[in-house]
Amino acid sequence: MKLQIVPAKTGVQWFKQGVRTFLKQPLALSGLFFMFMAAMSILSMVPVIGNVLALAVLPGATLGLMAATREASQSKFPMPKVLFSGFSAGRQQLKAMLVLGLIYAVAFLLVLAISATVDGGKFAHLYLFGGEMNPETLQGADFELAVLLAMALYMPLSLLFWHAPALVHWHGISPVKSLFFSFVACLRNFWAFTVYSLMWLGAFLAMGTVVAIIAGLTGSGELVSSLIFPAAMVLAAMYFTSIYFTFVDCFEGSEGIAL
Repeated sequence: MKLQIVPAKTGVQWFKQGVRTFLKQPLALSGLFFMFMAAMSILSMVPVIGNVLALAVLPGATLGLMAATREASQSKFPMPKVLFSGFSAGRQQLKAMLVLGLIYAVAFLLVLAISATVDGGKFAHLYLFGGEMNPETLQGADFELAVLLAMALYMPLSLLFWHAPALVHWHGISPVKSLFFSFVACLRNFWAFTVYSLMWLGAFLAMGTVVAIIAGLTGSGELVSSLIFPAAMVLAAMYFTSIYFTFVDCFEGSEGIAL
């Protein structure tokens, strides 16, 4: 495994590869993404520890979507069992993936704990336990500051875990080293990831614009409501499909790895 530095224009390529691969197997990849979302939602409903469990499982579940993308890119039909790839590759890798998930859960909870110092824990409580989302709370200056702080702290956390599950699963890297390599790869390819992020931001904004135009032309709020959720989910599925290609281009030898 060797880190590769790619030009900024590669970010456009990642975007295109994600969309192209999704369109090869749209039903399979969208179905697996909905299963992924449903599993996270069901786990989060477990009393007291549900959201923590969902956080701990998230790295392994994300790896499952990457494995599905790999199969689709090879013109194969990814079956539901591929979602469990991160937990079914042997005892050693299972342990490593669970450790990675535990680190992610603890780090995310730490982010929420730091945000709680700003608003007294209102945002953290809402995220972990739910509750009434009244306008007074959401528009409060301290709540908004807590959200912004959590987002700022989450950015480096996301870089640490961007490639980590794939490095653990496909390259057998230890959890701690995978976090380091993931962070370095994202920083060294900063401009490619910037272009990649802007491409997806533009795609989501374009979707919102289209929905707004439909709303203006039809005047039907029900039609817009019925369109926006599935459209957003399909676009999100395409986004998750594209993540695999960022990994392949950032680490030499990743394209030929076995599932």
